[in-house]
Amino acid sequence: MGERQYSDEEIAAIFARASETEHGTVPASAEGKGLTLAALQDIGREVGISPEAISVAARALDQAGHPALAKFMGLPIGVGRTVELDHPLSDSDWEALVADLRTTFQARGVVRYDGPFRQWTNSNLQALVEPTPTGHRLRLQTMKGDSRALMTGGVIVLGGAAATAIAMAAGLSNPGAASGIGFMTLVGVGMFATGALRVSGWARRRKAQFEEVIARLSRSAS
Repeated sequence: MGERQYSDEEIAAIFARASETEHGTVPASAEGKGLTLAALQDIGREVGISPEAISVAARALDQAGHPALAKFMGLPIGVGRTVELDHPLSDSDWEALVADLRTTFQARGVVRYDGPFRQWTNSNLQALVEPTPTGHRLRLQTMKGDSRALMTGGVIVLGGAAATAIAMAAGLSNPGAASGIGFMTLVGVGMFATGALRVSGWARRRKAQFEEVIARLSRSAS
């Protein structure tokens, strides 16, 4: 497997973090993508940032993980984070991670093993560990299923109200259906709003919890 290569966004984050601990300057954006750690260290030397500082910043970036966000009609209904661990996750580290997940999310969950793969699940909340050539990959992910169901139901009800209104306008429906259209509209808007109001705060809370779990795992493994 080839050496890890960093994107333009990751390169900027590494140099910004490394420059906080040393007196070097942040270089202008490097041309091209896919620079390796050695290439970043060469650039760092030119602007007065030591290779060690670049290495520490790169490691911190990897340990923080890559966030993922699933959206439904522009609203966050799914949160995830993937971390590439540069060392194998020991049995004791895995057990400590499961204990931390149970405490953080106040859920017992279920632990499963499938050969080298491990997972802890509690409904839509999942922690998956899979082997990589250099260590393990940890995936944390969850979805706000009830909010998605409410918003989907609200859209369906509003669609039904709209279809009934169109039919009534075309003379294909009883004029007395107008009151039913108003009721359906209120129900649809209420369902969608209830689901939408729940997700933003939930997504921020889950994102923060994932970051805290990953930070504690990194400190424990170190």
